[in-house]
Amino acid sequence: MIEVKDLTKRFAEQTAVDHVSFVVNKGEILGFLGPNGAGKTTTMRILTGFLPATSGSAQVAGFDVFNDSLEVRKRIGYLPENPPLYLDMTVTAYLEFVARIKNVPAEKRAALVEDALAKTNIVDKRHELIKRLSRGYKQRVGLAQALVHDPEIIILDEPTAGLDPKQIIEVRHLIKGLAGSHTIILSTHILPEVSMTCDRVVIINRGRIAAIDTPANLTTQLKGGQNVRLEVGADQNAVCAAIRELPGVRKVSGEPAGGNGRVVVTVEASPGQDVRSQIASKVVGKGWPLYELRGVSLSLEEIFLELTTEDSASPN
Repeated sequence: MIEVKDLTKRFAEQTAVDHVSFVVNKGEILGFLGPNGAGKTTTMRILTGFLPATSGSAQVAGFDVFNDSLEVRKRIGYLPENPPLYLDMTVTAYLEFVARIKNVPAEKRAALVEDALAKTNIVDKRHELIKRLSRGYKQRVGLAQALVHDPEIIILDEPTAGLDPKQIIEVRHLIKGLAGSHTIILSTHILPEVSMTCDRVVIINRGRIAAIDTPANLTTQLKGGQNVRLEVGADQNAVCAAIRELPGVRKVSGEPAGGNGRVVVTVEASPGQDVRSQIASKVVGKGWPLYELRGVSLSLEEIFLELTTEDSASPN
């Protein structure tokens, strides 16, 4: 549905987007995650035709973003970080106006406006002036304008910025409800946004892709293998030395577990290796009491911090 290859955007001496490549599948919600200034908004603006790229290519629904810009815009609904609202209009009047400027045929406008109102749960606000709405409802109206021409693709730039926790949950539910019938790119720097909403995540830092995967698989991509935590009743040095001998073990570290003669050991496995059974056999074979053994997954926050820290430390 969307294919981006080596997309680059430079502003004088600054490179905002640096050879970015990714694919978004039909019906998918792709999270575009990165710290402020990472290049997320610049990428979104290129995909929606607001900015030209310096180099690279991007295709949306089979149309080239640069050579077929009008065709691409017909197929995209865009919600920028600050929704483009006319505050003195009612919700319905505004959506009808947006439908007209998006060249929705006259015979389809009323039905599509009703559909956008229903999808964003603002039917009861249809006759309200937009300026009288809460921030959360204004965000819903902004989402409705992105939907009113029934686009194949929806691009959302920081859709929950400035909302309170209740409003954030409501907007997330709305976005999840759009998946399948629409392909969605969700740009954000808020970690729970992607873990609770997105099928896959692109992590970007300083204009470069740091990782692409599902939230569940990012741990494996980052560390290359599984982390295992165990608690053993034995000498720390002896336990660590024994586990280091095992095939598939990449790194071992230990620390005392509260001065009771036990040690807590963390083991990092090599890519594709599950070393839990080997570790258990080694410990039991040594006659050491084994109190705990479990796999440990990094949180998305830990993954994000490690990836962006490593990337920002690397040379341009």
